[in-house]
Amino acid sequence: MTTTKQDEVVLSVRGLKKTIGRKPIIHGVSFDVKAGEIFGFLGPNGSGKTTTIRMLAGLIKPTEGEVLVCGDNVGKHPEKALAHVGCIVENPEMYGFMTGWENLEHFARMQSGITADRITEVVDIVGMDKRIHDKVKTYSLGMRQRLGIAQALLGKPKLLILDEPTNGLDPLGIKELREFIRNLADGGMSLFISSHLLSEIQLMCDRVAIIARGSVIAVGDVDELVSQAGTYTVWQVDRPDEARAMLATADANASPVTVVPDEGHRIDESILSTLHRPIVTIMDDDRVPGWVNRFVSAGIAVRSVQRVAPSLEELFLKLTEGERIG
Repeated sequence: MTTTKQDEVVLSVRGLKKTIGRKPIIHGVSFDVKAGEIFGFLGPNGSGKTTTIRMLAGLIKPTEGEVLVCGDNVGKHPEKALAHVGCIVENPEMYGFMTGWENLEHFARMQSGITADRITEVVDIVGMDKRIHDKVKTYSLGMRQRLGIAQALLGKPKLLILDEPTNGLDPLGIKELREFIRNLADGGMSLFISSHLLSEIQLMCDRVAIIARGSVIAVGDVDELVSQAGTYTVWQVDRPDEARAMLATADANASPVTVVPDEGHRIDESILSTLHRPIVTIMDDDRVPGWVNRFVSAGIAVRSVQRVAPSLEELFLKLTEGERIG
C-alpha cells in the first residue's frame, strides 16, 4: 500500500516517561503527528506539557520511551533528528538591544548553510519586513512571538513546536497567529501546539492529545473529542428575562431544552465576557431556527446565537468519568 503525504508520520512518540528524583512526572505518553497537520497538545497548567515538549526537542532525556522525527531517533541521533525541528519552548528569548535582523543573523550562525536570502525569506513569511531592522526592545509581545517563529523556521523544519503560543496576546494577535499557523500547515509543515485553552485548540488544530497529570487520556479529532462533552448554545437577546421564561416553558414532548444557570456551566469566561447577560442553553441544533422565530415573533431581538465548546475541565470530567483536574 502506497503511503500518501497525508499519512506520513513526521513525529512519533512512543511510551515516553520521565522521572525526576523518585517522582514520576510523565507516564507512558504516545501519539503521532502527521505531515501537514496542526496537532494540539491540550492540558491544564502543570499537566506535563512543557516537560514533554522538552523531551521532544532533545532538551532533556526521557527516562523511558523514544521520540522519532522523520524516522530518526532523537535520543540516538539527535543532530539528524532535530535538524527537522523548529521549536519555541515557553517565551522566545531574544536580545532586546539588537535588531530583529541582528538576532536572526546571530541564530543563523549557529546552523550551517543559513544564508541572508533565507533570513529575508523567513522575515517575509512572518510578515515582519517593516520592523525587522528595529530594536527588539521596541517590539510588542506579538512581534516578539513572530520573530521567535522566524528564528525557528531558519533551518526549514518539517515540524514546528510551539509551547503556549497565544499566552499574553490580544484577540487580534491570537487571530493573526492562528491564520499564520494554518498557512504554514497548508504549505506542508507539521505543527505541534501546546495550550491549556480548549477554545483555542478547537479553532486552531486538526487533531489533539489531551494530557492530565502526565498521562495522555485521549487522542483524536478535535470535534469528535469535544462532542463527547456536548456543546452549549449561547444566546444574546435584548430582553433576556422574557427569553429565559419562554425557554423554561419549552414543549416537553419535543427534544429537550435546558437553560443552564450561570454557576452550572463550564465555559471559558473569556468567551462570555464580551456578551451582555448571555443565556446558556443545551439544545439540539435543529431547534435553534424555531426558537429564533419564536423570539422574533414575541418582539425579542436576537443579537447573536453561537455554539460554544465546554471548558477543558468539563471535557476532562467526561473523559475521566468525573475525576477532577488538580
